[in-house]
Amino acid sequence: MKRFRRWCVNILLILLLLLGLALVFNKAIRNIFMSLGANRYQITKVDKKTLKDNDKKGKGNFDFSAVKSISFEDVIKNQWNAQDLPVIGGIAIPDLGINLPIFRGVGNAELTYGAGTMKEDEVMGQGNYALASHHVSALTGAPQLLFTPLERAENNMTIYITNKTTIYQYKITNIKVVTPEHVEVIADHPGKKEITLVTCADLEATHRIIVLGEYVKEFKFDTASDTVKKAFEVKYNQIGNM
Repeated sequence: MKRFRRWCVNILLILLLLLGLALVFNKAIRNIFMSLGANRYQITKVDKKTLKDNDKKGKGNFDFSAVKSISFEDVIKNQWNAQDLPVIGGIAIPDLGINLPIFRGVGNAELTYGAGTMKEDEVMGQGNYALASHHVSALTGAPQLLFTPLERAENNMTIYITNKTTIYQYKITNIKVVTPEHVEVIADHPGKKEITLVTCADLEATHRIIVLGEYVKEFKFDTASDTVKKAFEVKYNQIGNM
């Protein structure tokens, strides 16, 4: 009986220790899972046909009011559910180290691992292609995750988006901070090809960072230079930032 009681006490102590470690390092653990997820869904892991099929499905959650801040619990739940999110493309900004999958819509699971389209009728390379993703504060040890690097964006930096058939190149022309009601920033302008990237500017989500880019050119994915292709091969290593 004493041996059994001692065994139970030891198990309880181990569980309490693990719980304490999880509470202390929950943000670091969350960031690791987020970086692993972002790597998992990058376009290097998805073939061209699957991207095209996912895009044709045309489904997605576009309820901006339902978007929640990333929590440890949600990230763990997403990992536990191991859902297969439909990737439709990828975005890379070499100067900022951004290389993320693009999903349709702004569902919370999608925005945990990549960027989501903000309008139901968006077509890559046409109109104002608007993408949103989360900003993970540098205070949580994740300065490279998701759209967090946009706080360092500068004019003339290059943005690439692709569906592995065509690569569309844009040049950043303006960066500004607005309040959430300024939805006009994602509106299309007749005859103009643009890209708009949106993320939160603060932990309270009272403001948004808006990165605007103008269309430069497009070219076939298969004919892209090694430098451009490597921009879509950058992986996240959040363990090194713990």
